[in-house]
Amino acid sequence: MSHPHQSDQERQTREFAVEAARLAANTRCHNVVLLDVRGISPVTDYLLLATGTSPRQMRTVCDDLAEWAGERGVRPYNNADDQESESWMLVDFVDVVVHVFNTESRSFYDLDGLWGDAKRVEWA
Repeated sequence: MSHPHQSDQERQTREFAVEAARLAANTRCHNVVLLDVRGISPVTDYLLLATGTSPRQMRTVCDDLAEWAGERGVRPYNNADDQESESWMLVDFVDVVVHVFNTESRSFYDLDGLWGDAKRVEWA
């Protein structure tokens, strides 16, 4: 649903975030949550939180997201290949930041709770 007061950029960013959430879910991530943190976070508009099934699957999701975004002219700010962690991987698209966790890290870092004031965005 588009809001009349949203700029084209805001609309495109929201659509990018929603499509990224769908891609994560379609790449076997579970508990995929998209948070609208505009006005709460000084650094990004949307946080995408997802739980992966294994380090290999988590890496695949990050690689697939980067490739998918690249086809749309969007490059990640960070290089996912530099990430050593097998428990928490991040892809920073600036306006949308994707966090892919294993189950233990998702619970431990509790970004869902930390950003509890954020609006959840329906993406399914």
